[in-house]
Amino acid sequence: MKKIFGLAMAGWAALMMIAGSAQATTFPAQPLRLIVPFGAGGITDLVARLLAQQLGKELDQTVIVENRAGAGGMIAAQAAQNAKADGYTVFMGTVGTQVVNPLLASKINYDPHAFVPIGMVTGSPYVLAVRSDLGTETYAQLVSHARQEPGLLNFGSAGVGSSPHLGIELFKLTEKLDVRHIPFKSGGEAVSAVVGRHADMVMDAIPVIMPQVKAGKLHALVLADSQRSPAAPDVPSSAELGAPELRISSWNVLLAPPGTPPQIVAVLETALQKTLADPQLKAHLEQQGSQVYTGTQDEYQHFIAAERSKWQRIVQTADISLE
Repeated sequence: MKKIFGLAMAGWAALMMIAGSAQATTFPAQPLRLIVPFGAGGITDLVARLLAQQLGKELDQTVIVENRAGAGGMIAAQAAQNAKADGYTVFMGTVGTQVVNPLLASKINYDPHAFVPIGMVTGSPYVLAVRSDLGTETYAQLVSHARQEPGLLNFGSAGVGSSPHLGIELFKLTEKLDVRHIPFKSGGEAVSAVVGRHADMVMDAIPVIMPQVKAGKLHALVLADSQRSPAAPDVPSSAELGAPELRISSWNVLLAPPGTPPQIVAVLETALQKTLADPQLKAHLEQQGSQVYTGTQDEYQHFIAAERSKWQRIVQTADISLE
């Protein structure tokens, strides 16, 4: 009886391997859905749309971007986690969805650790910018202005707990300032609010901020990085200005729902790496100020652990909460 059972189990395992191999061979047989946790116009959306176009070419299928804004990315993350684990739904994870949300709320409606990492995508350092009529032309002038009138200035962000929000909180902690927060649904909306003079300052990635700077609608005061970026050569780095601790970047990681078969993940990972190696895509991203990230799943886990340690300190010090 044991022998028969063992043979049956071996046969079942062999069938599963064959089925998995066949599934990977035929995948993808239909369009894919890429869920983005923020609205149109922000850095995550911009990167997702560039990625979707080239990834679709590699997979020989259409990749449809689906924006699901709200609740600091938790609405999108829950939808992605609950999606069928067949490879046809993927998720653009961010520092907010994968690191910050669990630090801000005692209960969240998804498990950031449950997703299957396909690979890192990009990172982009943040620029602090102000409305063009604020009267501050330099970082030092902005700091002086904020200190002279505590609580008067305000900033827009992509929402409570978003990386643009945390970027300004880091700025406030670095310079010991009192600046009020106005949350919006996306980074694009926050930038538009500052351009429209409904908010005083905003912090977001280079591709989001610099077009408005070049149009004369915003003044870029500092790049939150250790050195200047070729995409914003006239913007001084925080290290240059004596604030080396002011460093923040937006990053994105492509994830699959929990339980996605390894064979399918392997197909997606190969397509992603080929996509990110495409010279035209890489040049386009770098021209915008986004840096292509690559790495193994182990490297991803180390990266996440370091980010969690960093932002836990900032969240606790700034006393930020989603509740």
